[in-house]
Amino acid sequence: MTDMSAAPMTPAAMATVSHGPSAIRRSLVIGLTAFLTVVDLFATQAILPALTRHYGVTPAAMGFAVNACTIGMAIASLVVGIFSPRINRRVGILLSLVLLAVPTSLLAVAPGLMTFTALRVLQGLCMASAFALTLAHLGEQCSAADAGSAFAAYITGNVASNLVGRLIAAAVVDGLGLAWNFLLFAALNLAGAVLVYVTIRGAAPNIAGGPGDSPSKALAAHWRKPRLRASFGIGFCILFAFIGTFTFVNFVLVQPPLSLGMMTLGVVYFVFAPSVVTTLLAGPVAIRLGTRATLWAALALAASGLPLLLTAHLALVLGGMVLVAVGTFFAQAAVTGFVGRAASENRGVASGSYLACYFFGGLAGSALLGQLFDRHGWTACVAGIALALGMAAALVSWLKE
Repeated sequence: MTDMSAAPMTPAAMATVSHGPSAIRRSLVIGLTAFLTVVDLFATQAILPALTRHYGVTPAAMGFAVNACTIGMAIASLVVGIFSPRINRRVGILLSLVLLAVPTSLLAVAPGLMTFTALRVLQGLCMASAFALTLAHLGEQCSAADAGSAFAAYITGNVASNLVGRLIAAAVVDGLGLAWNFLLFAALNLAGAVLVYVTIRGAAPNIAGGPGDSPSKALAAHWRKPRLRASFGIGFCILFAFIGTFTFVNFVLVQPPLSLGMMTLGVVYFVFAPSVVTTLLAGPVAIRLGTRATLWAALALAASGLPLLLTAHLALVLGGMVLVAVGTFFAQAAVTGFVGRAASENRGVASGSYLACYFFGGLAGSALLGQLFDRHGWTACVAGIALALGMAAALVSWLKE
């Protein structure tokens, strides 16, 4: 779940656009680039039980290690958001994806949990850098008419990575083992680099703003705005809830009475399929109903799935997972769109601030809800998720259009 649509997307058609691929091919390339960039992010959640057994640690410790990539993503999102105007898009994306393959492949031989955690942080740094720069490049190349389809392709690739990545991880671990899983994902990262090399043409950095537009001043200006502060807090709560749900539900699914096998656990993640469609509707719905009404409805939908997660029936648990996924993805798309509109200038800095809060929310959710899960069980963990969604709903009141 890495909707970065708050990244600067000011349409500015470049001369190379007229020589670009067809609309269908462009959308396919955008979606596939998104997929290959972040496919590592949540795929590892599907093999959490296997990793927990391999390293001989608690679910909370393993959950924190797997989600440690959010530390790197938070840092990289803020740094790239501030300095992206001065970074060559093609070189930055290529370098990020090639470097991403290094920690991904080293995970295959990580000797202990500390090493595993450090490598996940490095993965996060590379993933967020590549993705933020890709979006900046699209914003500079897409015309106003093409921007909507570019975002649609991006969101589809992003959500698809949540589904397909988990399926791939579960299948490979079940058939070949943990090491081959990480080597395969490293190969996918390199495939992303090749795709970028072939499809993205060289583009000079787009340096915007004057000498007075210092990153620190822009950052302070954004944090002084109540509605932006509220949107940052909402992002924190959304990933807090999402990570808490889709990290620790894996342990519930493999334990009695559900007792799913590794391959079946991968198939479970078809619960993300509806989100591929519904997330595309977030922008039009927010325009029609307003951001606040849209967010309240999306958060309520996510919350309605929580009681189902506590049942002993697989169909009901899967239904709850669908509702949480659809609601949180929808809310994420709506609030990131709001950030882009609320930040009238220095949108890269606003986007970086939002994403830093968003990913730190994921880290906090992994750490705090992991402790609740270990010490008090799944019911307490779900209660913590509900509290996060409630806090997000309360913050929505501050979002003035």
